[in-house]
Amino acid sequence: MNLQWQAVIEHLPTMLKASVTTIELVVLSCVLGLILGVVLGLLRSSKHLWIKALPFLYIFFFRGTPLLIQIFLIYQGLGQFDFIKDSFLWEPVFKQAYWCAIIAFTLNTAAYIAEIVRGAIAAIPKGELEAADAIGMSKFQKIRRIMLPRAFGIMIPAYSNEVIFILKGSALAASITITELTLTAKNLAAKNYLHIEMYAAAGVIYLILAWIIMFGFKLFESHINKHKHYVPPTTA
Repeated sequence: MNLQWQAVIEHLPTMLKASVTTIELVVLSCVLGLILGVVLGLLRSSKHLWIKALPFLYIFFFRGTPLLIQIFLIYQGLGQFDFIKDSFLWEPVFKQAYWCAIIAFTLNTAAYIAEIVRGAIAAIPKGELEAADAIGMSKFQKIRRIMLPRAFGIMIPAYSNEVIFILKGSALAASITITELTLTAKNLAAKNYLHIEMYAAAGVIYLILAWIIMFGFKLFESHINKHKHYVPPTTA
């Protein structure tokens, strides 16, 4: 079998250009998903059943159904509702495959991040929260100064895994004709009959992106949790 790797070099600029779209999908979805996930995670941590019931149902649905189905429901399903087609968001948002993919990825990752946040909050030592109550912090102050900073330090490894999951899941955007890395590799493979070369090149690009994400989060975790690595100075 004669593999034509020269074709990979020839089409590499095209694949790198398509990977920019992949990066955009991942970054926008993860940032928006983090914001929504933190809110849902805080609600899930409530002691009141009526407060955490709705976030529970949301998380149950988006964690329990395939991401591909969610993409189709948003991109192809919303158009069946007249009030959505008549709204001002139809043309610029819901009719565009790009924004439908970002919405689907955001809603999906927010469900997972919410559970990550809830678990991180549950892992905070109770003594720290009791100390906040003892000095008279309000609920908002305790969340802003104690719960969220400590939770972020705890959840970084799990959140980095979720970002990588969205990176791999972004390949599903090809199913609604978004010209990202996977669809570009598919089109090039079909055009040149070089399936192994094109898909292997796409896989290598995904691996590099995943490594950059893991390395970046490792550095970020070392910075955020540097108190865990504190070495007291030795005394003479």
